[in-house]
Amino acid sequence: MTDNTRPTDSLTQQRAAAAAAALPVSCPSVDPLSSILPEEPLLMMGAGPVPIPDAVAKANSVVINHLGDTMARVIDQVKTMARYVFQTRSNWVLGVAGPGSAAMEMAVSNLAWPGTRVLSIVNGFFSARMAEMARRVGAEVTTLEVADREIVSLDTLAQAIERTRPEVVTVVHGETSNTVWNRQLQDIVRVAKAVGALVVVDAVCTLSTMPLDMDAWGIDVVITGGQKGLSSIPGVSLIAFSDAAWDRVRERTVPNTHWCLDAMLAENFWHNAGYHYTAPVSGVLALHEALRLVCTETLEKRFARHQRCSLALQSGVTALGLELYTPETCRLNSVVGIALPASVTPRDVCNHISRQYQVEIAGSFGLPIVRIGQMGEQCREHHLFRTVHALGRTMCDLGADVDLPAGVAALEESLSAAGRR
Repeated sequence: MTDNTRPTDSLTQQRAAAAAAALPVSCPSVDPLSSILPEEPLLMMGAGPVPIPDAVAKANSVVINHLGDTMARVIDQVKTMARYVFQTRSNWVLGVAGPGSAAMEMAVSNLAWPGTRVLSIVNGFFSARMAEMARRVGAEVTTLEVADREIVSLDTLAQAIERTRPEVVTVVHGETSNTVWNRQLQDIVRVAKAVGALVVVDAVCTLSTMPLDMDAWGIDVVITGGQKGLSSIPGVSLIAFSDAAWDRVRERTVPNTHWCLDAMLAENFWHNAGYHYTAPVSGVLALHEALRLVCTETLEKRFARHQRCSLALQSGVTALGLELYTPETCRLNSVVGIALPASVTPRDVCNHISRQYQVEIAGSFGLPIVRIGQMGEQCREHHLFRTVHALGRTMCDLGADVDLPAGVAALEESLSAAGRR
């Protein structure tokens, strides 16, 4: 028997859908933020964004003309302070209206195009992202895969460079996803530069938290986001090109497929006080204040503060009875990875510590770990005590065997010992 009802039903449904589509969209009923956000502000101790200082928050509430003399003066100071933080004398410092990944894409899309030979050192989620960006602009990408919780062998790197003769090499200084620190970055740059390659470094979680010297190390492009070490807001980032990298940008004959991320167009705003697009004014003002605070503290004191606090946090975590995920030989200080017992999941821990103790920490990308940030304003002693206590209580609440008093005591001892030194 033939079913003759289906075409009629389908036609009825199409007519009903067409009639519904012709109706005006009704005004929605929405909840105000006051009913969505928690009553007590969360302490942001994850892999970013981080707490922001009052001066940064205040600046972020101001709007001025994105062109004109006032903005030009702000931009000039942002570039001057950024050169100090990047440790470069290069003229080619730009801001990016977007996250650190937008700065990453500006670097890749301006230096690579169809046929460009790119070697990407991949030892985690974000280093793989740079390789993917290079593929999307048509580059000939070779990835040098590094095992989890390890750093690249310089001999293996030299062999890969000799084999592929790359024009561009990409590497992450601190792989936020698995908390690996590519501690031999200076040597990586040296090996790449020996064949004339330009080196792009993702320093999103390391800039201003640990030493990175763009000029002295010979790095061609350094990118960072505002929302981590600099303790500014998400959505405004920085990038610095060396003279050699800028020459490649300026002399390219293939049009850039990205209009907003075209460095030559961005130069008109960041160096000529001209129009590119409407800049994220409030975010630039916030970035100005964040950089000013870094300069006031000085990099040397800032590096020491980050190391002191991160090592104290690591001592507290291990005294709880938990294991740090990455070996000490390549452990990143600015984001600390913590391996979890099999009885709990990262989601359980992150949800519980947030709901019960108003502390935000992060999971990772499929790894059985949680991550605690030590970037910028996260590196304050009172934040550390609150975080270690909240983590210990959370693990107890979830049935894991930890020693909370020992964790807090180890944190105190490490901070006290650092103070005595």
